[in-house]
Amino acid sequence: MEQNKQSAPQNAASEAAVRRQKLADLKAAGHDPFTITKCKQDAFSADLKEEYKDLPAEEDTGRMVSLAGRMMSKRVMGKASFAHLRDAKGDIQIFVKRDLLGDEAYAAFKKMDVGDIIACTGEVFRTKMGELSVRVHELTLVSKSLLPLPEKFHGLTDREARYRQRYVDLIVNPEVKDTFVKRSQILKEIRAYLDEKGFLEVDTPILTPFEIGASARPFYTHHNTLDMDMVLRIETELYLKRLIVGGMDRVYEVGRIFRNEGMDPKHNPEFTTIELYQAYTDYKGMMELAEGVIDHCCKAVNGGRTKITYQGSEIDLTAPFKRVTMNDAVREKTGVDFMSLTDEQARAEAKRLGVEVEDKTATAGKILPMVFDAFVEDTLIQPTFVIDYPVEISPLSKRKPDDPRLTERFELFIAGHEYANAFSELNDPIDQYERFKAQAAKRANGDDEAMMIDETFCTALEYGMPPTGGIGLGIDRLVMLLTDSPTIRDVLLFPTMKPNP
Repeated sequence: MEQNKQSAPQNAASEAAVRRQKLADLKAAGHDPFTITKCKQDAFSADLKEEYKDLPAEEDTGRMVSLAGRMMSKRVMGKASFAHLRDAKGDIQIFVKRDLLGDEAYAAFKKMDVGDIIACTGEVFRTKMGELSVRVHELTLVSKSLLPLPEKFHGLTDREARYRQRYVDLIVNPEVKDTFVKRSQILKEIRAYLDEKGFLEVDTPILTPFEIGASARPFYTHHNTLDMDMVLRIETELYLKRLIVGGMDRVYEVGRIFRNEGMDPKHNPEFTTIELYQAYTDYKGMMELAEGVIDHCCKAVNGGRTKITYQGSEIDLTAPFKRVTMNDAVREKTGVDFMSLTDEQARAEAKRLGVEVEDKTATAGKILPMVFDAFVEDTLIQPTFVIDYPVEISPLSKRKPDDPRLTERFELFIAGHEYANAFSELNDPIDQYERFKAQAAKRANGDDEAMMIDETFCTALEYGMPPTGGIGLGIDRLVMLLTDSPTIRDVLLFPTMKPNP
C-alpha cells in the first residue's frame, strides 16, 4: 500500500520532467510559446452551442471561428484526433485532421499535453455522433502547462488541496466557477437594488486607531511613519453613522472585515459584509429592506424562484419573514420567561437548563441570549427575524420606549445561522457614552471582546444624528445559502489556510 501512495507523486514528477523537456525542445526549435503576447478569440463555446443547438448531425455551418482556451482532453487516432477546449464559458470539442492542419502542425499537436493553452481557427459543424465541434484549420500552442492536472482533484480527501490551489480547483471542477459567478452576480444585484433606492456606496478606513463598533478581537499592526499601533477594522458601522450625521442620509459599504477569532464552516478571519444606514427610519424599515434584498438576489440566481434547498432543507425566502421576540423564542423552547425573572432567578434557571454562566453577577438580559444560543438558534430553519434584544448585548442600539431593558434590534436567522444584524440606531450621545463606559469597564475586568470608548463618534453624535435604521448583512453566508455551499471556504476564492508543513 505504501508503494501505491508514492506512485502518484512519482508519476506526476516524471510527467512534469517530460513536459519541461518538451518546452526546451520547442524553445530550441524557435517555437517558445511564452513569447506569444496575444491570440485571436472571436467566439465562445456556450454561445456557439446555443446558436447552433438545432443544427442536425453531420451538418456544416460554413462559419469560421477563432477559439482560445485550455485543452482538457485529447484522443489521437492516426491522421485525425479529437480534443476538448475549455474557454471562459464552457467546453467544446475540436476536430484536428492532418490533411487540414498540415504534417508539421499536426505533429506538433500530437506532442501537446492536456492542460496546455491553445488557440485555433476552424469551421463549426456537428459530428455524426451529434456533438457540436470545430474542424480546425489552424492551431497554435500559446502557453505550455508544465504540471499535469490531477485526475481526482474533486475528491473529498483533496478538499484542503482544492482550497490551497484554487486555480487548479477552478480548472478541473467547472461547477466551482459557477459558485463564484453567482457570488459576483449577488454583489451586483445588491448594489443595483440599493442604488435604485437612493443609497450611495462609500468607502471607510480599513486601518483604524483602535477596535471600535463590535464585540470581537482584532488583528493588530503598526504604522511606522506615525509610530502608532493600528488595527484592521472589525466593522464599518461607526464611520458610516458619522456620514449620517453629516447629512448623507442613505449610505452603504461592501467591505472586508477582519476578526482574529476561531475558524469553522461559518467563520473565516476575513470576510465580506454589507452595512447600510438610512436616516428617518427604524429597525422595522431594515426588516423590509433585508427581505427585499434577499428576495431580489434569490430570484436573480435562482431563475425567479424564492424557494431553495440548502443542505437538504427546503427553505422559503418569500417575504414577509416570521418575527419573534428573543424572550418568546426562548420561552417556547424552555418554558422559562427570563425577562420576568430577577437576575438571581435567571442564573438559577440557566444552571438548571445546563447553560454555564461564569459571571456570577450576570443579569437576566445577559443570560437570555446565552440560553437562546443553546436552545433556539439552530432550530430556526425558515427565515426568522428575532427581535427585542437585551440592552446588555446591544450597546449601539436604541432602547424600546415601553421597556428600556430591551432594544430595537433584530438578527435574521436562516438554516440555523445568523445572516443579518440590525438596529434602530442609538442617537442619544449621553446614553451612548454611558454604554461605552460600561463596555470599557467590562474590558478592564478582562473581557477582551468588549468595546472601547470611541470619543470621536460620541462627538459626532453631539452634533445630532437623525433617527436611523442600520443593518449589516453577511455576504459570504448569503452566497453559501443561495449556492447550497456547506462551508464558507467554498465561497471564498482564497480562504485563510494554515501553511503546509
